[in-house]
Amino acid sequence: MTVASAGRFMYFAFGSNLLKERLQLANPSATFFSIGRLKNYRLNFGLWAKNVETIWHGGAATIEFCPDSELWGVIWTLSDEDSSNLDSQEGVSSGIYSPLEVSVEMDKGTVLCRTYQMNNFHPCPPSPPYKQVMCMGAEQNGLPEEYLMKLEAIQTNNYSGPSILDKIKTVVENGNSF
Repeated sequence: MTVASAGRFMYFAFGSNLLKERLQLANPSATFFSIGRLKNYRLNFGLWAKNVETIWHGGAATIEFCPDSELWGVIWTLSDEDSSNLDSQEGVSSGIYSPLEVSVEMDKGTVLCRTYQMNNFHPCPPSPPYKQVMCMGAEQNGLPEEYLMKLEAIQTNNYSGPSILDKIKTVVENGNSF
């Protein structure tokens, strides 16, 4: 089993944090490690309470235990100092998500990663900007083409107003690129 170097931890991203620029908004130490597959879980979208407003204007990604399923994501290494930033981004102190330790398969073995699962799940489709960020991240990091096609086929809520994607695009336009 692969482990992070001293002072760093492994994080398995499967939602908007697939995209480096999104993750690095609050977690500047995030460094790509590998892509990976989480077995016996599936991807779903929802809210932690009915009719809440979110920065994404729709459902956010979560994982659900589901035997014989799998989902792909990106394994990042982050400095231990970014652990509280990541927990804050995921709303751990508010009870939105709970951290989990999961074994993620890579080509070169298995790695134990931190990831997050939504509490009090209420199904809700993602907004087009959320889906776009996920698809951009999946493509950016080389997730399997078949999985990218599944992400692109996800139905959205058709929201068309401003979102955090606008902030991500500003970051990209100021020197970063996909």
